[in-house]
Amino acid sequence: QVQLVESGGGLVQPGGSLRLSCVASGSIFSVGGMGWYRQAPGNQRDLVADITSSGSTSVPDSVKGRFTISRDNAKNTVYLQMNSLKPEDTAVYYCNAQISVVTERSTYRNYWGQGTQVTVSS
Repeated sequence: QVQLVESGGGLVQPGGSLRLSCVASGSIFSVGGMGWYRQAPGNQRDLVADITSSGSTSVPDSVKGRFTISRDNAKNTVYLQMNSLKPEDTAVYYCNAQISVVTERSTYRNYWGQGTQVTVSS
């Protein structure tokens, strides 16, 4: 009933920037918190940034000052602006959202995007 479609990944040089987008669509009643996660080979899937429905944001120290999360509630879209990229940022990036659907409006469930590869290399 819900799909998350990502875009914006790719290959970038160290110090460069990328902007990821993720759009939620389907039989959506309400969208709560949204976030970005990443997973490098052999590693856990770690939180990169999250944002509440009202716009409050949280980021871990590893990306603080470099990554910015934002959202457009009218478009059911979450963004991740990544600046000053480092090789250590190389990973598959996934978006996540807490969403209730029209047939079950009081129950929020986690939905995931398909993942997009971000590679930082010279």
